[in-house]
Formats: sequence, C-alpha cells, structure tokens
Amino acid sequence: MNFQDLMKFKGYIYLNKLFEPEENSLRVLIDRCNVNNTKEFVKITDEVEIEASPIDIDDNLPILQLDFDTYVAYSILNESFTVMDDYEISEGNLFRIYSKSMYLDFIKAGTIAEDIFPEKQFIHYQIPCLNHTIDIISYDEPKITETKRN
Repeated sequence: MNFQDLMKFKGYIYLNKLFEPEENSLRVLIDRCNVNNTKEFVKITDEVEIEASPIDIDDNLPILQLDFDTYVAYSILNESFTVMDDYEISEGNLFRIYSKSMYLDFIKAGTIAEDIFPEKQFIHYQIPCLNHTIDIISYDEPKITETKRN
C-alpha cells in the first residue's frame, strides 16, 4: 500500500498515536472508524441539543502505520481550528497531498531545507482525523503498513 492508495479512502479516522521511533523520523498510527447506527443526544450549549450518531473505531480493522524516515517539519492542530480556503490546493480525501498550502509556504520561508537539498522537492502530506489535523512536510513518501491490534 502507498500514500496514493490512502488518498482514495473515505469515511472517518482517528489519530491513535504519533511519535518519533528514532531521532528525526516519524511514525503515525491511524484507526479507521465506522458510524454507529444508534442515535444519541449531544449537548452543544445549555439551550441546544442535537441528535447524532457516534463514530467508533473499527476494532476489526488493523491500524494503519505511516513511517516517515525523515521529515522537515510536522504539526498537529486541533481539528476545530482548521482553516479551509481557496488558496490551498490538494488531492485526496482522508489522506491528502498539497501542491499549494499556507503550511508549505511557512516551512519554505522559515527553514533552510531547500538550500541544503535544492534537488529535492517538499511534499506536504495531511491527515485530517477526527479531532486532529496532522501536517507533515517531507522529501520522501512514507512507508505504509497495517499492524494488528493487541
């Protein structure tokens, strides 16, 4: 499986864990989810309550493991504060690659990575999970494996 395959995924995902297994490498573990058919009332404010279906982790599916051997930068943003506008250009659904983004501009302006590796091109990967938006700038595509649940 490669990142292009993940870009076709639809549905919902949760961030399971993100860490550096080795210095300056990154591992992202992602849970796939299903919409639960039951309905619950969710309190939005003291006066507003809505009916919604919970989204649950699918324990029957393995965890998606994305390993970036190297990265230039990564960040995690609370999903509630994500800005979407016409400036950014991306491909993909749950997993995206940006050809133009504010984060990519920020990293290009704020690092010397392009000076050190002028022959390489930045790639902006994004994983918009429920509750978290993960942005990763790397030169290389991640290795993707499925890992069994304990």
